[in-house]
Amino acid sequence: MFAELDASELSQIVHIMKVQKVRGGAAIFREGDAGDAWYVMFAGSAEVLKGNAFLPSQRLAILHEKACFGEMAILDHSARSASVVALSDCTVFKFPRSDFEELLAEGNLAAYKLIYEIAKVLSMRQRKITQDLTDALAARESDLLRAASMSVVQGQSVSE
Repeated sequence: MFAELDASELSQIVHIMKVQKVRGGAAIFREGDAGDAWYVMFAGSAEVLKGNAFLPSQRLAILHEKACFGEMAILDHSARSASVVALSDCTVFKFPRSDFEELLAEGNLAAYKLIYEIAKVLSMRQRKITQDLTDALAARESDLLRAASMSVVQGQSVSE
């Protein structure tokens, strides 16, 4: 996410960053919470869980170091679409939406570079989902369709 930032730009972004320690088993955020920040995993791991009215929450992805998550909140101000729960003790870098939006309003180039990186991450995820759904639709037998569908649900690197 930060590779395209020079030292000056990086210092502008680090200025708004909060370091957050999360104990294993604790939620970083829950589905339905306000989308008030985006995050980068510095150390540890977490799982992305999606609730369902009829079934227990399903794991969508496991996040490791350098994973970006919660970034959809920066773009659309929506509530969280999934929960992220620490699998181990974690350290995350939290970027509050309000502070990030101030940088954007100021025309801060570093913030715009990060928006571009977020767009690339979301585009990559969308391409994978499209391919997984195409593969699922091509399955002819119900067992193959079910297996392919589960692959789509469980194999995504969805961030929120």
